[in-house]
Amino acid sequence: MNTESAWIPARGIQLRRAGVQFDAVRVDGDAGRALADRLALMTGGDPGPVVEEANGRRAVYFLVPVGSTSHRAWPDGVTRLTAGPHHVSYIPVPALDGETWPLSWRYRPTGCDRLVHTLLLRTALHSPE
Repeated sequence: MNTESAWIPARGIQLRRAGVQFDAVRVDGDAGRALADRLALMTGGDPGPVVEEANGRRAVYFLVPVGSTSHRAWPDGVTRLTAGPHHVSYIPVPALDGETWPLSWRYRPTGCDRLVHTLLLRTALHSPE
């Protein structure tokens, strides 16, 4: 992975505006962690970049292609972080290494253009645990 990617901070944590490099789907708590692991099983261990939060709502952020979550119904407990007219969302992104608490990579990015496949994410979301 090219650690010089424009959207991954060199250190610490930065907020990235949704709709530029990616959007995100957020699922909180153990449900988000289980979803990330189900998706990893479906993809041979490479689901795309997934960020998790260690405190608060313990959010899990699935970084998806811009615009890929629109025009689809999402179940309760799923939050879409997108941008549009009169609406902006920000997505927290940790550095690959170093002090980033409370954020960390549950699944690290493996390529500059590699994101979570939205339809696979939806399939994992609707599959039995």
